[in-house]
Amino acid sequence: MSVVDKPTSQDEALVQAFGASLSELYAQAASPEASAALARALELRSWLAVAEEQVARVRDRIHDATADDRDMGELCADGLRFDAQWMEAALSARDGYATALSGLLNTMPTYEVRPDRPVQLAQPRLATTLPPAPVPVRAGAVRARRP
Repeated sequence: MSVVDKPTSQDEALVQAFGASLSELYAQAASPEASAALARALELRSWLAVAEEQVARVRDRIHDATADDRDMGELCADGLRFDAQWMEAALSARDGYATALSGLLNTMPTYEVRPDRPVQLAQPRLATTLPPAPVPVRAGAVRARRP
């Protein structure tokens, strides 16, 4: 089974963000006109699939080692400690890829709202009216007294 065929926890979010099935998204990504966001999203999805598979493998290994029908004498603290470290690393990777993918998808407009042409941002304009300059005081000039 290839990474493309493995389900991930973020597949539905990808489908909603891009408005197409995963198989259609992978087909779009293969074309030269594919957006950078789609390519990055599918790359992150691939890494996420690998990380989630590792989490499942370690989980299954721990469940097998601690199953009710297993001999208690077969338990090895070093093996379980190693599995706990491996699980921590796999969960960290999974969380990192899921967070990165969610962040990418959250910064994109929804597929229905995307503009057909590039958005033009308003250019800042300089103010053309300046406040009046202060009148310079001349040497020797007498100021009028105020009442």
